[in-house]
Amino acid sequence: MPRELTIADPATASLDECTDALCAEGFDPRDEGSLIHAATWLRRLGNDRAFLGDLLIEELACRHRDNMPGSAYGPQVVMLVPPQGEFFIRANIWPSQDEHMVRASGGAAFVYDLPHDHNFDFLTLGYFGPGYWSDYYEVDYEQIVGWRGEPAPSLRFVERSRLAEGRILHYRAHRDVHAQHPADSLSVSLNVMHTGAGQGWMDQYRFDLDQRRVGAILSPGPTEALLKVAVGLGGDEALDLAHRFARHHPSDRLRLTAWDALAARTSVPADKDALWRMAEASGSRLVEAEARARRAELTP
Repeated sequence: MPRELTIADPATASLDECTDALCAEGFDPRDEGSLIHAATWLRRLGNDRAFLGDLLIEELACRHRDNMPGSAYGPQVVMLVPPQGEFFIRANIWPSQDEHMVRASGGAAFVYDLPHDHNFDFLTLGYFGPGYWSDYYEVDYEQIVGWRGEPAPSLRFVERSRLAEGRILHYRAHRDVHAQHPADSLSVSLNVMHTGAGQGWMDQYRFDLDQRRVGAILSPGPTEALLKVAVGLGGDEALDLAHRFARHHPSDRLRLTAWDALAARTSVPADKDALWRMAEASGSRLVEAEARARRAELTP
């Protein structure tokens, strides 16, 4: 499960002070000193019990102004500090099961009951309310290829607990898995999120806890969508690129996307079957397993 960090620091810091401190020192969760430094400033920010409410009121009061900077506000996530090289800061809102927004939209809109890992490290602090519940698991990422339905025997349950107010957790990339459940009452967490250049190519998974299997990849990027559109438009250069990506790209996920894009160009089952046979022999364990599944889907 995520590592709990005990940071007893009564000092209070503003959002600007926290941001300046992290910008000055950076945030590298692989380095213990950097991790504790970031957690300490997150604690100090969390000790300011008024800053988030004040910020939200200011935002609501100024929404009519055209020159307000983009802040990526959404129904659950509040972007407090946009990406600053190695990190960004956000607040997450966690409604209870009794909230109208959950009853109207369902828990899936708030990532409830979705067992998943993360392809990045982050720190989280319980800022307000009793905190969301989580069933925590750990998994050995190196043992996972990533195809749908793949057994994940290393996935093991650790405990159920909640992000109580003042608690700081370090979620470790490709290791900590959790299924979040609604808070007992409205709650808010603060996050310091790590960002890295190659992060988008590292897969994030949804898990089937009952079957102890990989459910799906949760981390498609814009490259996948652009490739599918380009191939769908049918240009020779796009087709050539798709064939090259399908056989040689270092990302298995993008290789599978390329095969999917090529298969979508024909509606003839025999042609699709022939394409997926080629994909099976293309040298990727992920593509091989998914291609076999695609061919099985073609069978009446």
